[in-house]
Amino acid sequence: METKKKHIVQKYGVNACRFLLGAVFVFSGFVKAIDPYGSFYKLQDYLTAFGLISWFPDGLLMLGGIVLAALEFSVGMFLCIGIRTKFSTFLALLLMCFMTPLTFYLALANPVSDCGCFGDALVLTNWETFGKNIVLLAAAVVVSRWRRLIVRFVSLKMEWAMSLYTFLFIFSLSFYCLNNLPIFDFRPYKIGANIREGMEVSPGAQPSVYESRFVLEKDGVRKEFTLDNYPDSTWTFIETHTVLKQKGYEPPIHDFCMQRLETGEDITDSILSDKGYTFLLVAHQIEQADDGYIDLINEIYDYSVENGYGFVALTASSEESVELWRDMTGAEYPFCQMDDITLKTIIRSNPGLLLIKDGTILNKWSDGNLPDEYVLSGRLEDLPLGMQKPVNRWEIMGYVMLWFLVPLMLVIGVDILIVRRRERKRAARKLAASKASQAEQTAQPTDAPQTENKNLE
Repeated sequence: METKKKHIVQKYGVNACRFLLGAVFVFSGFVKAIDPYGSFYKLQDYLTAFGLISWFPDGLLMLGGIVLAALEFSVGMFLCIGIRTKFSTFLALLLMCFMTPLTFYLALANPVSDCGCFGDALVLTNWETFGKNIVLLAAAVVVSRWRRLIVRFVSLKMEWAMSLYTFLFIFSLSFYCLNNLPIFDFRPYKIGANIREGMEVSPGAQPSVYESRFVLEKDGVRKEFTLDNYPDSTWTFIETHTVLKQKGYEPPIHDFCMQRLETGEDITDSILSDKGYTFLLVAHQIEQADDGYIDLINEIYDYSVENGYGFVALTASSEESVELWRDMTGAEYPFCQMDDITLKTIIRSNPGLLLIKDGTILNKWSDGNLPDEYVLSGRLEDLPLGMQKPVNRWEIMGYVMLWFLVPLMLVIGVDILIVRRRERKRAARKLAASKASQAEQTAQPTDAPQTENKNLE
């Protein structure tokens, strides 16, 4: 009796740990998959902090981020469904054995501000991440040790279909978001957000103090300047970055600062308070920007000039890189400098386009989805494009469920109605054959004496 109770407790415990581990892995993999550039930037942060960034090309890092997201999501789904238990429990334990000491080091040394485990959907401190990983590591050990107690929801014969579809779904979702924009935007620059309101500090709160610093070069010597001691035009601009001088209350948007490339003039307030429409072309590194859509960008600029709308390009690149871009593309639009990390946060595309009005983000486009002349057929005031794009997260989640859970339920339904029914019939036939065989074996000893007695007679 005690052994039976112990077995029941173990079974419930293992499956509770399995669902906890699976749910966390699914969530972590999903939020990474819908934001491939976010995963890419976080991997860059890690490698830069450890001095290994030069070892890995960007293409390999991007692929690595997508594969990591797919593995986490798939392992989580396998654990939740109860398939590929040997593979999923081993990989979950391997990942947690690697991530737990890593996050402990991050908590101690703090080389990056957050681990990026859940992307921008849920930002944890390094110590919170380490505590979370301790719990998950314990769950992974339990699940790996007693994986045979995991309750299965799909038969062995349907494992391949579930596994294949899970991989295909998450990879397809990642590449869709890579070519377009993340289907869920958890950053402070999402559609509908007002940038000015995002920069406001709560009454009575002590704000953080930031300072914009500019790296310029003259006669082969590079020097860092601030707005207070910005030099004359004989210096060549190299890059700009924002430095935290004093930690305080940090509003969601704290480093949005637009400064004209040639003069360093801050035009942030004038752009955000403009009651009209303004297009913001974002290219965090103009020398790495995709130039396949330059003609369309120039057409949008011409459209904005003809209709009296603003158009500003934002970049963190040097003046030389901008001039090279102008020579190559014939760009006539003005450029402003902004922090590189801020630009990467604003939009996951290089280049990407925003439409704002009175500081509110009305729409965002990746380079492959820019509005063309057929869409810009009149003034924005008279076009749906000039209205804030409706974003319904529940509707988007419904589509995700439709594309993933519905086929999943169909496979499970087929498994229950057809595969398992066949297995039950086959098992019944085997049981009947086994009983018949046992009956024959039981009958043989009783028949033998009768035959012997007849011979004696």
